[in-house]
Amino acid sequence: MGKSSGNGSAAIQLDRLTKNFGDYHAVSNLSLEVNSSEIFGFLGLNGAGKSTTIKMMLSLLKPSSGSVYMLGNKVDSGTHKLWEQVGYLEDATYYPGLTVIENLDIARRMQMISDRQSITRVIEKLGLEAHKNKKAKNLSLGNKQRLGLAKAMIHNPKILILDEPINGLDPAGVVEIRKMLMDLSKNSGVTVFISSHQLEELSKLVDRIGIIHEGRLIQEINMAHLEQSLQKHLVLDGRDKNAIEHILTEHGYHFEKSTDGLQLLLEGPATESPERLAELLVRSGQPPTQLNIVTEDLEGYFLRMIQSIRRIYK
Repeated sequence: MGKSSGNGSAAIQLDRLTKNFGDYHAVSNLSLEVNSSEIFGFLGLNGAGKSTTIKMMLSLLKPSSGSVYMLGNKVDSGTHKLWEQVGYLEDATYYPGLTVIENLDIARRMQMISDRQSITRVIEKLGLEAHKNKKAKNLSLGNKQRLGLAKAMIHNPKILILDEPINGLDPAGVVEIRKMLMDLSKNSGVTVFISSHQLEELSKLVDRIGIIHEGRLIQEINMAHLEQSLQKHLVLDGRDKNAIEHILTEHGYHFEKSTDGLQLLLEGPATESPERLAELLVRSGQPPTQLNIVTEDLEGYFLRMIQSIRRIYK
């Protein structure tokens, strides 16, 4: 892939990235690109390889093979200047006995930022004004997470890498962080790479997701296209189920019984033209007491993708 491959719009490129711990393959042959100012969701169950991938991206772990490029530069132990443009949040780390301001002042000095106003700006951006003189150990879980984000953002990085950033946040805090990240992407051109195991929450924030399972990237999908990929089925009920089943079979409809046996579930043509099915049942003297289309939820989609890949690799 070479250094010149970073000349396009990709801010992050992973090229056949692999990490083995003895016989254990934590990450296998993983390739993906994240465009500049894109919010990319890296989705997987706990233990899927998300954190190992991020540690390789940050040069905290050396890949067994493959390469990482950020902003056109190959990431390795000599890439010191690159970290001036990359911010990172894992588990929120801080000095518990120091205040929010004191923690951020250490972060400012470590980033060699001479402007002390950078602390004030990031405190305002993350809504920490009321807590700035509190010791970090006395902060709520959500505010500890905000402090971690403030440290990751104090130097206005071009790339923000966030590992499970909404853990411990209450619903209002999640909305605030989501708005802030969307604003950074849209108005400041920041590229956000965000790992999580919560598809429902990621879907409200990201432009694209990559699903990783057992160290392999099993799918990349645009959030705009995800809606079309969700399975739909029609739920049908009526007074005389046996008669309805006979009508369905006679007219070529395939159906399953729900787990409790109380409803019939249909896919395909039935979901595309439910009005035809309703008309057929009414005409046949078996008007439905229930006929509605149910769309798979996002978590269901995520688990279905993982089950399908398990079948392939069995």
